[in-house]
Amino acid sequence: MLNLDWKPNKASSKALYLQIADYIKFKISTAEWPVGFVIPPQRELSKLFNVNRSTLVSALDELKAEGLLEGNGKGGTKIINNISQLLNNIQPNWQSYIEEGIHMPNFKTIKQINDLEFKSDYIRLSTGEASPEMFPQEKMSVVLNEVTKSMKNLGYEGPKGMLYLREQISKYLNTFGIKAPASSILIVSGALQAIQLITIGLLQQGATVFLEDPSYMYSLQTFQSLGMRRSGIPIDEEGIKASLIPEYKKKNNSSILYTIPNFQNPTGTVMSQNRRQELMKVCQKEKLPIIEDDVYRELWIDTPPPKPIKSIDKTGLVLYVGSVSKTLSPGLRIGWIVGPEPVIERLSDIKMQTDYGSSSLSQLTVAKWIETGLYFDHIETLRKQLSLRRQVTLEVLQKYFSEIATWNIPSGGYYVWVTLKYKIGMYKLFNEACRIGILLYPGYIYDSNFNYSLRISYSYAPIEELQQGLYKLSKLIKKLINSKDT
Repeated sequence: MLNLDWKPNKASSKALYLQIADYIKFKISTAEWPVGFVIPPQRELSKLFNVNRSTLVSALDELKAEGLLEGNGKGGTKIINNISQLLNNIQPNWQSYIEEGIHMPNFKTIKQINDLEFKSDYIRLSTGEASPEMFPQEKMSVVLNEVTKSMKNLGYEGPKGMLYLREQISKYLNTFGIKAPASSILIVSGALQAIQLITIGLLQQGATVFLEDPSYMYSLQTFQSLGMRRSGIPIDEEGIKASLIPEYKKKNNSSILYTIPNFQNPTGTVMSQNRRQELMKVCQKEKLPIIEDDVYRELWIDTPPPKPIKSIDKTGLVLYVGSVSKTLSPGLRIGWIVGPEPVIERLSDIKMQTDYGSSSLSQLTVAKWIETGLYFDHIETLRKQLSLRRQVTLEVLQKYFSEIATWNIPSGGYYVWVTLKYKIGMYKLFNEACRIGILLYPGYIYDSNFNYSLRISYSYAPIEELQQGLYKLSKLIKKLINSKDT
């Protein structure tokens, strides 16, 4: 006869038979009662647990239903599975599902950054958003107060998004030459969703997306996961080399061009007015649609950039993408697409099937920011702060990086594109930087070909950390250069 040192707690709110079932499962899971073990007869167990036989029978029936026990005849009740065996038998092979999923996993480097970015002991030279220090808390309080006054409900909006917001965006776009009625504007949850909707709504599998090389879109698996191909077109100091497009287009009948003309991510390049005109002429001739990602437009520091490509579009060739993620708050998740109405109708239908519309509260909030004029006041303040941060960054680069790297002076945006003069192990540099508490984006994730550049963000880290991080990074790079020479 077994000696048990446990009895169910009759004062507990949990049923006695469930307490007994849990205890027997514990014995099985610790292998004290192994597979094949015949448990004591019901009469004996009921005495050991000090319960009536019907309670014990209920406990055993529970365990039989879970596949742990079998039988109660002459052979007794036997353990036929342990917990781990049972899980292996009934649990789906999730790893095979993960590997067979349509969407490709992120680059290892980006996953590592995403995991580390929210740990407080890292200096974030990687983050492409405004520092929490620049968040317009007082103005946001004013706007949210206005929102609560006019908020009647937070139900679903129409397929294209809140009309009030689309009307405000229409007026806003008109300030830099884009004439777009509310009917040709779709509200989306940020620019990335805009690109995803365009891809799945307008392109066939196997289509080619032309990108600037290097480009932010090389760091994402969006196009490949949906069966698209990417083709990089080189850029120079004026932007994408439009004259090369016809040669690339010959090899790809079904295609579209994706460009970031203002403060391009990652290089910070601003496409010149002449290049914009040339690009429109070439794409019109080639009948090549353009996705113009203009989320950085308002982040100019020295002088405003040229008007959007969309402003000179007379044939509906350009799908214009904007957002408040870079200027106001990424957490609002509000952006927009401007395009021909049939295209907007198509994309709005897909968006409704995908998430049934962006947050009503966020849409109302952004509309109030624009209508009150506080959005424009905030952007002016943001530019001044970015100017100071850029100056600090350039001074540190000049002091510690002049012997080991070159860089262009960005006229706006969040980034400096730093190119090393020496060929060192870039994967090792990234990993060693993480080890000493510095996060940055290495250039190889933005390029169809490997490069020796770094995208340094001056927008996020506190200024003192920005200076400290760049200094430590320069020491690390010099160490790797010296170890390579010896």
